[in-house]
Amino acid sequence: MTRKHLISELRASLFQAAWFVVLLFPFLVMKVNVSSGKASVIFRWSALPVVAVSAFVLSFAWRAALRWNERRGDKVKVRTPLSKVGELVRSALARKPIRRTAILALLAVVAVYPFALGMYHTNIMITALIYVILALGLNIVVGLGGLLNLGYAAFFAVGAYTYGLLWKYAGPSFVAAGIDTGWLFWIALPTAGVITTIFGILLSLPVLRLRGDYLAIITLAFGEIVRMVLQNSSSVTGGATGISLIPRPWFFGIRLPPRQAATYIYYIVVVLVILTVFVVRRIEDSRVGRALEAMREDEIACESMGVDLARNKLVTFALGAFWAGIAGVVLAAQTTYINPDSFTLWESIMVLMAVVIGGTGSIPGAIGGALLLKLLPEYFRPLAQYRMLIYGIAMIVIIIFKPDGLFPRNRKHYTFVGKTPSDPAPGVEK
Repeated sequence: MTRKHLISELRASLFQAAWFVVLLFPFLVMKVNVSSGKASVIFRWSALPVVAVSAFVLSFAWRAALRWNERRGDKVKVRTPLSKVGELVRSALARKPIRRTAILALLAVVAVYPFALGMYHTNIMITALIYVILALGLNIVVGLGGLLNLGYAAFFAVGAYTYGLLWKYAGPSFVAAGIDTGWLFWIALPTAGVITTIFGILLSLPVLRLRGDYLAIITLAFGEIVRMVLQNSSSVTGGATGISLIPRPWFFGIRLPPRQAATYIYYIVVVLVILTVFVVRRIEDSRVGRALEAMREDEIACESMGVDLARNKLVTFALGAFWAGIAGVVLAAQTTYINPDSFTLWESIMVLMAVVIGGTGSIPGAIGGALLLKLLPEYFRPLAQYRMLIYGIAMIVIIIFKPDGLFPRNRKHYTFVGKTPSDPAPGVEK
């Protein structure tokens, strides 16, 4: 950086600092104090230099980061100690014995987690794993299909209310017949998957010809319509009061105390996560997955190659909705209480942020993003009031500096080797 350019940058940072001082003066410096019916203004002048210095430093650092981000694509990659460690880990995991040992070690940690850390941490991890299932399901829609869905919480709500309504209306019959109500969970799990799949198909029908902002608006409206229907149908769904006392899963006729019940649900959701990962991975490698990726890249080119876009969109929304319904049943079983306020637009945005921050189209990205967004706020509760601000800053930083996400998808690479004249023809020995 030349001296002239440095002076220009410092001048711009000073201007930004002055602007922030003027802009934030009424909020951070002036404080209205009401005492004995009289209002007085207190000037906290000590906050002024803090605002000015912080704005100056952040402005200068932000522009330097933007310049670095613009130039890093032109530079030859240098092997740093961190990159060497990453290469070493990847090369080690490429070997089957080491990879299998690592998987067994991970499964051992997952198995002993509820016994090592207790009920509080187990419940937190259950919630995080529920969001992992949601993120993997939405990753099919956003990551593979390239369709923006802002009403994903509606399918989550349909799954949860499938179990809740099954308990509300069929539960008394089970009790009267002497059947353990914990069976309802295992009945609701596939039922919710089927019902939410039907809802996903119904949603995709009016949006077959929509894309971009229009698709986002329609899905957002769908999510709000479902929430408002649940809230205003008090005679059926309980309205804003919701449904309570939902039974936990059946365990061979044994009524488990809260701690053991949380451990049991934890193992159930772990199995569901493994099943979700397996199915999504198979979808990626299938003909359907390749068609979805082609639709995401260019719909016109995809259609010109003979791919049925209407069927692809139906499949995308149906598959994504299925996993949201499964996750909704597990949530209802964990909390034993549901109401419409648990399925707002914010829930859809949270799942979408998990996919974007982790890495769109990446299975490890969806898992990592969901775990980060659900576990970090729980363990940094003093910063809870700044959660929205932190999420917004994280989204901006990720989009600018790491557009592929924290754990980007590793695409398969195919190398075609041309035959040389010296190569023998098929069936001819040298």
